[in-house]
Amino acid sequence: MFSGSDYTSNKHPFQSDRNLILIELRSRCLHEGLSRQSDYLVACKRRRCDPLSGVPRREARLTRPLQNLTRLLENSLLSAEVKDGEILPPTIQKLMKGYNKYLRPFFDNGPVTVGMSLDIASIDTISEINMDYTATIFLRQRWTDERLVFEGNKSLSLDGRLVELLWVPDTFIVDSKKSFLHDITVENRLIRIFPNGTVLYALRITTTVACNMDLTKYPMDKQTCTLQLESWGYNVNDVMFNWARGNESVSGLDTLRLAQYTVEDHYTSASEAVYETGNYPRLIFHFELKRSILYFILETYVPSSLLVVLSWVSFWISQSSVPARICIGVTTVLTMTTLMMGARTSLPNANCFIKAIDVYLGICFSFIFGALIEYAVAHFCTLHHPDCNSALMVRDGQRTAFIIIIIIITLCSSSSSVVFSVYGHHMHDCEEEMNGIVRTIASNSSRAKRRRDSVSVSTGAGEPGLGPASEDKPAEGPPEAFSRCAKNMSILRKILRSINCCHVENPHYIDNYSRLTFPLSFVFVNLLYWTYYLYF
Repeated sequence: MFSGSDYTSNKHPFQSDRNLILIELRSRCLHEGLSRQSDYLVACKRRRCDPLSGVPRREARLTRPLQNLTRLLENSLLSAEVKDGEILPPTIQKLMKGYNKYLRPFFDNGPVTVGMSLDIASIDTISEINMDYTATIFLRQRWTDERLVFEGNKSLSLDGRLVELLWVPDTFIVDSKKSFLHDITVENRLIRIFPNGTVLYALRITTTVACNMDLTKYPMDKQTCTLQLESWGYNVNDVMFNWARGNESVSGLDTLRLAQYTVEDHYTSASEAVYETGNYPRLIFHFELKRSILYFILETYVPSSLLVVLSWVSFWISQSSVPARICIGVTTVLTMTTLMMGARTSLPNANCFIKAIDVYLGICFSFIFGALIEYAVAHFCTLHHPDCNSALMVRDGQRTAFIIIIIIITLCSSSSSVVFSVYGHHMHDCEEEMNGIVRTIASNSSRAKRRRDSVSVSTGAGEPGLGPASEDKPAEGPPEAFSRCAKNMSILRKILRSINCCHVENPHYIDNYSRLTFPLSFVFVNLLYWTYYLYF
């Protein structure tokens, strides 16, 4: 018998080494009392020893070519005996005799029907940034293979590694980004064969699947995601997919607990995927997720609303306290900006959606910024109204403007006497100076009108040809002048009213009005916001 040292040299060519190895394996089998070389090789693998020398592999001193040759012969002998069915039970040997795993069942007799069922073990993450979800599922497939019918009333549960000897459907997950089959401690696969030829093939898979999300109503949104199973190479003429028990084919969602979502509904459907190469069977599992809004109310909505209320505190602070009011305004604006940036960290950066939370934060920011602008306006008005005589100054300014406009209209009018007679009562509220100016303008205009009339009469008497024409053309009467002046005066009154409305007689009234208008406006906008996003 050869020792390990006999194989440390390179004196023999490759073929002679192979023959020597085979002779040594046979002798070792006889020495161990085993009839088959495969049994001896399996025993050596279990003991982690070298099959040629019988010593542990670490202590065997073989050249690298001999090590490679030994391993090659081990694998070839084992695979040859597996193919011949020498290490399989008699029942499996009978089933595998003449079985071709490359041909589907009912190859010439129509498509094979594959029933599917799912068990959702967990949904680990749901990402709005990547728009996908990660789930661990148990996928079970059942089909009938007439070549695997055997006698008996008990099913055969086989090692998952024997699936390499059988035909299995080429099922894949359509929208999967990445998936893997669990292999701790062994590959999580199950093969069970029933006497009527039905095969149960189960897998434990963790997959990350794309889910298109509509984030318009985020965080009051509902998302519908799908899990689609499809045949890769077999079209509808070869394989048909169906759900084993309809909507009850999917289980595990009733006991599932998610961090931000609750599963509201789920259902199954079947369809065909149309490609250039043909139509392929597809099964779709739909499930609807509703986001829990309580977290966002406590995290975003309540703090932003409190910041808006905090900005209203400046309305009760004296306008002379400039540092206090500026500090409150700037602090609330900066805090609101930070809150808006933090609310977007869990969302896609380049997102075309205008989300509900963005709308609310924009509303809050507008109210806070408006409170800061309100103090700027009030402070500006205070600087231009330093004493209590501001009302008298306003009245004087209005009177002056009124007098100037009246003068312009009177000079341009052809009947100033009518203007004065109609609108003279508006001047009684003015001072004596204003009345004197208007009366003087009216008397001067009347004298000018009489001179124009006398000139026209004398001209008509001197030129007979012009007399009849002048008699036929009527002069502009008082009603027409009255309507034109009335129109001008109505425009004047509107201008004065608008000036009076825009003017603030007392700047402290701005804060008084803001104390009421800001809270009422905010409550009204909140009612509109929540009604729209919750019920529409």
